[in-house]
Amino acid sequence: MKSLPIYDIGTLSQQEEHDVQISRFAAYIDSHHKNLHAPHKHSFYHLVLFTKGAGMQTIDFQNFPVRPYLIYFMVPGQVHSWAFEGEVDGYIINFSAAFFQSFFLKSNYLEDLPFFAGIAQESVIDIPANLRDKVTGLFEQLIDENESAKPMGSDMVKTLMLQLFIQVARLGNDIQQSAAPTYNYTLLKNFQKLIEKNYIRLKLPKEYAELLYITPNHLNALCNDILGLPSGEVIRNRVILEAKRMLVNQDLTVQQIAIHLNFADNSYFTKFFKKQVDMTPEEFRRKSNHHVHTR
Repeated sequence: MKSLPIYDIGTLSQQEEHDVQISRFAAYIDSHHKNLHAPHKHSFYHLVLFTKGAGMQTIDFQNFPVRPYLIYFMVPGQVHSWAFEGEVDGYIINFSAAFFQSFFLKSNYLEDLPFFAGIAQESVIDIPANLRDKVTGLFEQLIDENESAKPMGSDMVKTLMLQLFIQVARLGNDIQQSAAPTYNYTLLKNFQKLIEKNYIRLKLPKEYAELLYITPNHLNALCNDILGLPSGEVIRNRVILEAKRMLVNQDLTVQQIAIHLNFADNSYFTKFFKKQVDMTPEEFRRKSNHHVHTR
C-alpha cells in the first residue's frame, strides 16, 4: 500500500534555499507539481492567493472553493488536495518553521496569527476589494526580492511577509472582536493551543479548565457562546482530525493509530470514531482511498 506523500521544500524547490519558496502559482503547478492535486501533507507552512481560477480544494477533509482573491494558509501536517476547473493562477509561498526563528524574539509569533492555528475554517479568507491591490503588490515585491540578489534580500522577504500576515490578520481580528469580547476570545485561543499540544494525553474538559485556571462550566459556556459547541466536542474534534490525517496513510494500521492517539484498545477507538464520524475507521479509509484514486 502507498503511504500519503509528505513534501518538504527541498523536494518541491529547484533553488538552493530550502527555507522559503516563492512563485507564481501557474508556474508552480505547471513545472513539476501536477501530482500535488492528490491528497498530501507538507512539512512546512504554505499559503496561496488565487487571482484566477475555479474549482475546489480540500483542507483537513473540509471543502473550500477556489476563486480569485481567496487566500488560504496551512501549517505543517495538514492534509490538502486541489481539484481545479480551467486555468488557475496566483501566488504561492512555502516556508519552513525555521525561516523566521532568527527574526523574532517571540518564538510563537506565527502561532498567534489566527490563520496559522491549524483550523481550516479560520485559514481560508476572502480579500476584500479595497485590499486587493495592496496584497497583490506585496506578493509582486516578494517575487522580485526572491528572484534578485539584492543585499539583505532574505530580511526584506521576511519583512514583506510580515506585512502580508498583519494585513490579513487585521481582517480576521475585526470579525473576532465583533463576535466576542477580547478576554473571552483570548481565553478560547489559549484553550485551542492547549488542545493542540495535549490532545493525545488530555481528553477531558476539566483537565483543560484546570490548566486555564477556570471552572469546567466556565470553559463549556465559553465554547458554546463563541463556537456553538461544548468544550468536550472541541477536544474530540481535534482527536478525530488527527485520526483522519493518519488514516489516509495506508501504511498505518488502525491499531497503530489507536495506540498513537492513546486509546486503551482498538475496539474503543473504533467506537469513538464511529460515534463522531458515523463510519468506522476502515470505512473512512476505504472512502478516502477511493477518492484519491478517482480524482
